[in-house]
Amino acid sequence: MEISKTKLISLLVIAFLFSCEQKSSSNTSESELIHKINAVQQQVMVQGNISEEEEQAMLSLCSIMSKSDGLGDYSPDNRMVLKDVDIAPVYEGCEELSAEETKACFKNKVTAFIKREFNVKVFKDLNLAEQKQVEAFFIIDENGNRTGMKVRDAEVNIQAEILRVLRKIPVMKPAIHNGKSVSVLCSLVLKYGNDIEVDVVYIPERPQN
Repeated sequence: MEISKTKLISLLVIAFLFSCEQKSSSNTSESELIHKINAVQQQVMVQGNISEEEEQAMLSLCSIMSKSDGLGDYSPDNRMVLKDVDIAPVYEGCEELSAEETKACFKNKVTAFIKREFNVKVFKDLNLAEQKQVEAFFIIDENGNRTGMKVRDAEVNIQAEILRVLRKIPVMKPAIHNGKSVSVLCSLVLKYGNDIEVDVVYIPERPQN
């Protein structure tokens, strides 16, 4: 029986989401996830075809749906806002500075990292008529690791690219408050169109999970 292209794509979406869910709820490695995706894709290709753009959209969707990076694991009681900590996380190259200088250095280093790592082809392919803006959040935990992430409303490919870049933020010395290491919630605003602008901001309130 012939299956329509739309139905094939729907099946592929379901398979991707199932694979993503498995990855987030178990110890499934990235290579195992890719193997599962490839197996499903090969089955689909036998009966129909999807474009490169559709395939990339599915991969992006899988990246976004992963729950392992969510802010949900860090309630407001277990994290602070970047602007409120005594000493911000210490990015490599920001050592031995004053508290204010450390915050400024953290902001500059993270901003430069995101601009350097972001694949500008992702938003240039959208052929936007005007510049757009998206907010994103991430946590530097009490061990200095990047964890929980959230990206607010944006195109699927943009969300996936932001998440990809945020996952690459290097380990650093954690934030300090009252003499103790603490998890800190960070926020950034990313503007994209013909070019990319990034600004790490000190949000006044904690975002909803």
